[in-house]
Amino acid sequence: MTISVTPEAAGQRLDQFLAGQLPDTSRARMQQLITENKALVNGAPAKPSLKLRGSEQITILGDPTLPPLRAIAENIPLDVLYEDADLAVVNKPAGMMVHAGAGATDDERNRGTLVNALLHRFGALSEVGGELRPGIVHRLDKETSGLIVVAKNDAAHRKLAQQFSGRKVKKKYVALVHGWPANDRGTVNAAISRDVVRRTRMTTKGRDGRSAVSHYEVRRRIESPYGKFALVDVHIETGRTHQIRVHMSSIGHPVVGDALYGAPRELRITAAARAAANRVRGGAKVNAAQSSPGVLSLDRNFLHAASIELAHPRTGEPLSFQAPLPGELEHFLSELAAEVHAPQRL
Repeated sequence: MTISVTPEAAGQRLDQFLAGQLPDTSRARMQQLITENKALVNGAPAKPSLKLRGSEQITILGDPTLPPLRAIAENIPLDVLYEDADLAVVNKPAGMMVHAGAGATDDERNRGTLVNALLHRFGALSEVGGELRPGIVHRLDKETSGLIVVAKNDAAHRKLAQQFSGRKVKKKYVALVHGWPANDRGTVNAAISRDVVRRTRMTTKGRDGRSAVSHYEVRRRIESPYGKFALVDVHIETGRTHQIRVHMSSIGHPVVGDALYGAPRELRITAAARAAANRVRGGAKVNAAQSSPGVLSLDRNFLHAASIELAHPRTGEPLSFQAPLPGELEHFLSELAAEVHAPQRL
């Protein structure tokens, strides 16, 4: 690729100019490209700080070589429910990635992950999943909290992986979804594939999707000033990417807080609830938000991996673990149906 520098670019730094010409490449990546002599100015290597004159020819020879990612130990608190020589069960908080992802630098890609915390806590973990995912047998989305099983050695990892792939592990999630499902129980059996338009999303409408089955049961129906919601238990037979989120959205009941799959970023008091509040007199109470003026939001998905049942990889002993809803989700539920006094008439 060859880029001609126009007179209007005179005085710009080389890395700044190229970052503008190639918007999909960060300035940090562009500096690396130049340092590796893969961006030649008039056929010769240059520094990222080179000031352009406005008449140069810049030749791009390739992509920057990314440093290999490796998991690093990091002192991060962990809520460990169980551990022995073969496995551990951890209650992951929302907001924590399970392992490193893409980023501009190695530090940005590889800080604050569950894997980093596990390496600091346990030292050696299984290597079946590779250097980036030591010990990781299954995953949870970043904004999903709850139980995750970790393998400490390769033999345990393989045995656990067989249980997951053989659908022998029982997992229950708790989710708060928009609206009331028509029935108290239901099954979503819909293949899941990557959305060809929005690559960060999964979909049930694509071709050649992977089979996915989710069973839900309504635990509680909530009629609040912000509309109707249902607290549901979800059991999954498969573990596809975003499975519960995309399945519940596909039947018209997206998970609260999940803007990627159609949930609003903020909940607002309905017109009917406001009208009811305005009709109340004499200190009576109505359902409305106590802590905010008609707006309620959640900075994570209301989805929690609440229980898991499996066989011990060495002994075959049945193991069962539970994790209650985290405090922020319990608080959100209480806020959703909080009672306040109706506004007084002046």
